[in-house]
Amino acid sequence: MAIGALQLPVLFFYTTLVFSALTTSWSSSEDSAPPRYSQQHQLLQIQSSFSPTSLFEQILSHLGFQELAMAIPSLADLPSFATWNGPSTVFAPSDAAIRSCTSCSVARLLSEHVIPGLFSFSYLQSLAFGTKVETMNSGHCLSVTKAINHATNRSKIFINGIEITHPDIFNNGLVVVHGLHGFVSTLSPFSCTIEKMTPHAFSVHHMIASSPSPLMHLMLRDGMLRLRTSGFGILALALKIKYGDLVGLNNATIFAIDDASIFGGSHSYVRNVRFHIVPNHYMTISGLEKLAVGTTLPTLDQGHHLVVTSAGVIPALRINYVRIKVPEVMRNPKIVVHALFLPFPRLHSASISGLVNGQTEVDQVASVNHKINLG
Repeated sequence: MAIGALQLPVLFFYTTLVFSALTTSWSSSEDSAPPRYSQQHQLLQIQSSFSPTSLFEQILSHLGFQELAMAIPSLADLPSFATWNGPSTVFAPSDAAIRSCTSCSVARLLSEHVIPGLFSFSYLQSLAFGTKVETMNSGHCLSVTKAINHATNRSKIFINGIEITHPDIFNNGLVVVHGLHGFVSTLSPFSCTIEKMTPHAFSVHHMIASSPSPLMHLMLRDGMLRLRTSGFGILALALKIKYGDLVGLNNATIFAIDDASIFGGSHSYVRNVRFHIVPNHYMTISGLEKLAVGTTLPTLDQGHHLVVTSAGVIPALRINYVRIKVPEVMRNPKIVVHALFLPFPRLHSASISGLVNGQTEVDQVASVNHKINLG
């Protein structure tokens, strides 16, 4: 049954189930296999291959930022632009400002004026003074500061001391563009130093958490947005509720069940979300397919591990005897999500005692994947 066809009392019951299950620990149960959703599969494949950066040239040209628009093709050489397919924000200096810098590399300048994520003007106003935001030139950060215009009693926002004079001149939910009064000078490789860094003042509804990693903080926000709009709203809700456990991680691999399958019978997933999150391991599908039988993966559910029970490429690959339904349904520089056919069952240690432990291999593969994807 489609979610939209559920009657209100039934929908209320499942919503209550999700909230209570995510905040309590219940025993696991075996579920029947969910049906295939070929249309959703195709949609997710289209979304995973689509990048908002492909829109930059047309958007910037239309807005009158011709110098920036002409530099877009050169971004293809940057690893961060090759791997990022999420929402982006551009702080755009005018053509006159760029031309005034005869020694500037426009491509380099553009990469340091683009940040991953949606930063509307109102969101920028909510950030703590001095918040550091990493740009698409990996390891180089912009500082967000503000001052009150006493004549209008409104906040002025500055990016590395350059005022945003034309806020939100474009915002389609994938790309945000702000016009700057000038341009930000070439950023120092020390611009992201921890001692100068202030975490985002991030709030999801009434939840406020402090993040030791502003980038992870942003990637969680991006992940929740993209999962919620691509059929994984229950997981997005789980990430919000478990935010405090996730924001301190370096990165994470998450195994997911889509909303339709959860409402169709895979209820055990919502009470075992932590068992489906592999902390501090960034594992793309190519990395998972290289793992040996018996490789163990840690989970947020302390003391409980996942095990590669069948090695090889999809569909041969199985983890805890469950196949991957759609690989990489969501991926950003810190989080990768793979969809499953079924929630993972918990395996008794005796049932896997004959498997060879490949933990050293999983650590090596995760490390290589992390370096490749973060440049």
